Amino acid sequence: MKKYLYIITIFVSSVGFSQDVHFSQIQESPLWLNPANAGFMNGYFRAIANYRNQWASMGNAYQTMAISVDASTLKTKKGKAYLGLGLFVFNDRAGVAKMGTTQGQLHLNAIIKTSKKSKLGGAVYIGFNQNSANYASLTYANQYNGKEIDNTIANGEVVTYNSFVSSDVGAGLNYEFSSANIDMLRDDIFSLKIGGAVHHLNQPVQKFASGSTYKLPMRYVGNAQARIDIKGTKIAILPSVVYLRQATASEIIVGTHIRYRFKNPTKVTGMKSETGLNIGVYYRVGDAIVPQVNLDMGKYAVGVAYDLNISKYKQVSQMQGGFEIYLKFMTLDDALFKRKREHGLN
Repeated sequence: MKKYLYIITIFVSSVGFSQDVHFSQIQESPLWLNPANAGFMNGYFRAIANYRNQWASMGNAYQTMAISVDASTLKTKKGKAYLGLGLFVFNDRAGVAKMGTTQGQLHLNAIIKTSKKSKLGGAVYIGFNQNSANYASLTYANQYNGKEIDNTIANGEVVTYNSFVSSDVGAGLNYEFSSANIDMLRDDIFSLKIGGAVHHLNQPVQKFASGSTYKLPMRYVGNAQARIDIKGTKIAILPSVVYLRQATASEIIVGTHIRYRFKNPTKVTGMKSETGLNIGVYYRVGDAIVPQVNLDMGKYAVGVAYDLNISKYKQVSQMQGGFEIYLKFMTLDDALFKRKREHGLN
């Protein structure tokens, strides 16, 4: 397999810098998806850690780690507007050359209650991208000795690469409608959220080498998600769809979770204190089927997913797409009067 190392490295390099990284558990990486998700939640504080290991059959070609923290502030019972604040950091490493990106962003989201049942958020972020690589670790076709790659053979290549930092700016919008069908034991919820975002608005120049003029393309994101509680049962349907486009690359992810509630909350503790198990399947069009499972324990949640690669690339990947896990902590808006306000009951 070593004789394919050069080809694989070039492939990873070209993909790694042509588009942003992605996550399969799309709703559990909210700030990566849309800055207007900062503070746009039924709670006050949220922290999420994501880890993704992609293409293990190629020696873990991509490893991505992300941490996001966001909160709502100036949120009052009678106030019509409040702010969402967010911090998002991720690190991605790819291939033998460890070509990587470290990114940090600060998010500011202005959220307006447009009615008792709906709200609108508009956000911007500013941040930085730091790119690096170790080209000295690469091997080349001319180091093939007839049996294997021999890195003691001089490759005759002169590769220059700059580690560089660039600025980053993005913006997004979110709209959510949420209502409750009041029942004796619990309130059945229907909610729909629609959002859109543009990342890398300033198209920062990627200074890989002296004189480089390549600009990072803008990434466009559109998404919709819903929660539909089935009346008289402990089951809810959680469908969602995401569309992403960056330069000539595009991606559509569509699917749903089925949620089973272990415990119905009382009228005092509110909807968000319930616990449940979500089992779902998503489809990344033309690329992968992604089964997902997550356990929601109120303030805490954990979830796992695995990409089953079904594209033509499966001949190399052996259908091993990517393993992903997230951990989440969230302080909830679960008092009775707050719950009523969230779902248009007062």
